[in-house]
Amino acid sequence: MPKVTFNNKSRLFYTSLKSSVDEYFANNHLKKTGNWKLYTKTGVLVPSATIIYLSLLIFPMPATAGILLSGLFGFVLASIGFNIMHDACHGSYSSHGWVNELLGLSLNALGGNAFLWKFKHNIIHHTYTNVDGVDDDIAKSPLMRQCPSQKWVPAHRFQHIYVVLVYAISSFAWVFMMDFNKYFKRKIVDTPLQKMESREHIVFWMSKIFYILFYIAIPVMAVGWKSWAIGFACMHVVMGFTLAIVFQLAHVVENAEFEHAEANHDLKIQEEWAIYQVKTTANFAPKNKVISWFVGGLNFQVEHHLFPRISHVHYPAIRKIVKQTCDQFNISYNEFPTMTKAVASHFRMMKQLGKRPLAVNSL
Repeated sequence: MPKVTFNNKSRLFYTSLKSSVDEYFANNHLKKTGNWKLYTKTGVLVPSATIIYLSLLIFPMPATAGILLSGLFGFVLASIGFNIMHDACHGSYSSHGWVNELLGLSLNALGGNAFLWKFKHNIIHHTYTNVDGVDDDIAKSPLMRQCPSQKWVPAHRFQHIYVVLVYAISSFAWVFMMDFNKYFKRKIVDTPLQKMESREHIVFWMSKIFYILFYIAIPVMAVGWKSWAIGFACMHVVMGFTLAIVFQLAHVVENAEFEHAEANHDLKIQEEWAIYQVKTTANFAPKNKVISWFVGGLNFQVEHHLFPRISHVHYPAIRKIVKQTCDQFNISYNEFPTMTKAVASHFRMMKQLGKRPLAVNSL
């Protein structure tokens, strides 16, 4: 894999910012992990998903109602991922490690794998954000061109249209293809996967078996192949699109910066890691409490990338500190006032990246 380094000799920005954030928690006698707000979400989302699942299996209903309820099921599962799994896998849900480990497995209940995700997301994505050639979140070429350094192909002229379909099937591909690809190749893009203990291998395969049992076998026996196929597709379309669009709004938008790491070449980024995180990340709809509730604070991505081990329930408060510190150091703080504007920016960028470059770098 390419060697990527940051200029962290002084770290004046992060030192000042961390000191202010630590002071906020100390003065307000707060833990950096989750609180009653997060626990309430858990108490709402998990039972909701369970009730919807059982309702789809037990109660006869018109096709329209089944389709809508299946879509709602997918949305609730995505919200469980945003709120519970995401904090738990970052170790910020609870101060007790075993609680984080247990709730992190909610990702496995959604069809993914916590071990692979932690390595892909916590280690690679959060360290090398928007570094083409390392960050798996933007490694979709040639299907999609998500940054200027990636190769262009003629199909990219229409990517701002067909990405909607790609996002809609993304969770299906993730569960049935991408996890297995990473598992057998033992790497994320070109980064070797850390060694999996025997326990992790068992969890991987048992989770996939249970997924087939609870999401395919039992529903087919309860409602039949046709009804299951329609409902399963609706669930994945809604879940996939919801997951994809929220994460895309964090980094693949206008004004977010990118770097390119070539194979067998070192990349030296001439700024400290924390400043680079601010420049490659964007917030959206920070004052919309409804969106913040459902997306687990992932509309505060700048704060999350700077402090991934702080629970998302604290991000609205520390956002003020982050913005103030960015102003002091003359660092641009990327933020969209509404989700609509962020979505529009994402699709404008995808359309722009789909245009034929002047100096064509194509396959």
